Amino acid sequence: MAVDESPGWDPRALPELSGRAYLVTGSNKGLGFFSAEQLARAGARVIMTGRNPNRLAAAKAAITRRLQDASLDADLETLLLDTSNLGSIRASAATVRARKKLDGVLLNAGIVHAPRHRQTTPDGNEIVFATNALGHYALAGELLLSLAAARGRMVWIGSISTALWRYEVTDPQLEHGYSPWRAYVQSKIVTAALGFEADRRLRAANVPVASVVAHPGYSTSGRTPRIRGVNEVTRLRRFTDQLQRPINQSKEHGAWPLVRALTDPGITGGEFWGPHRRTHGEPQRQVAPKITRDIDLARRAWDLCEQTTGMHWPLDRASKARRR
Repeated sequence: MAVDESPGWDPRALPELSGRAYLVTGSNKGLGFFSAEQLARAGARVIMTGRNPNRLAAAKAAITRRLQDASLDADLETLLLDTSNLGSIRASAATVRARKKLDGVLLNAGIVHAPRHRQTTPDGNEIVFATNALGHYALAGELLLSLAAARGRMVWIGSISTALWRYEVTDPQLEHGYSPWRAYVQSKIVTAALGFEADRRLRAANVPVASVVAHPGYSTSGRTPRIRGVNEVTRLRRFTDQLQRPINQSKEHGAWPLVRALTDPGITGGEFWGPHRRTHGEPQRQVAPKITRDIDLARRAWDLCEQTTGMHWPLDRASKARRR
C-alpha cells in the first residue's frame, strides 16, 4: 500500500551530487548499471563493482559514452567484487576504505534467476542467500566506518515477491526443501529484514548512517533500451516483455526508487521505497510487507549473518565517526 505521493520528484533531475561518492554493487548490467549512470549523470563519483572484469569495463565504457552524448563528464571507477565470496568482500572493502570518502552504498548485486538445484559457494553457503543477503550484510559492515565518517546512507534491495508469497524463514540456507523460487524470495525477505534491523541498531548506537530499503517493482530487460555489452536481449524476450507493458517497466525506470532512496535528503532510515503503482511508476514511500518487518525474524537473520561471516559491525567505533 502506498502512503506518500511525494510530489515534485523528477528522477531525471537528481539533487546535485558533485563531490559525493557512491558504491554500487552489480553495476555491469540491469538496475545496478542504470543506478550508476543516474548517479554519475548528477555529478557523483561512482565506484562500479562486479565479478567479471570484461563486463564491468564494458559497462563503464557505456556510461561514459552515454554521458558524453549529453555533453557530461563521467567520474567512474571499477572494482572487482563478488558478493558471494567473503574474501572478495573483505579485499574490496579494504580498497574502498583506503579512499576514505564514501557517501553511500547501493547493495544491489544479486541472483534473480536462481539455479535449478541447490549450489554452494566456496565458503559453504547457499549461493542465492550468500549473494543477495549474506554478502551485503558483510560488505555494509566492512564499510560502516567510512559511511559514518560521511554521515552516509546504505540502501538494501527488496522485492515485490516478498508480498506475493509468504514463507516462514526457518531455513535461510535451504538445506531442506530447496527450490529456485523459494531461494530467491527467502533471500529477499532476509535482505529487507536486515535493512530494517540495521536501521534499528544504527539508531540505538547513535551511528550517523541511514539504512533504507527500496524495491524496483517489476522491471524487465525486454522493456529496457538496448545497450551494447550491457543489455542485449532476444527479439522473443522483448516481444514477451512488451505484452506485459501494463504492469512492468524498464530496468532504467526500476532504478529510480533505488537512486532516490540513496540520494533524496528528505529520506530517513527505516523507510521503504518503490514504484507508486507497486510494479511500475515513479518512486514513492510505501509500507513494507509484514514479514520483512518481523523483528524476531530480523534478529535471527542478523545473528545468522554475524555468525556465518564473522563480521561484527563496529557500531561503537562508528558512533564516534564524524566528517573531517
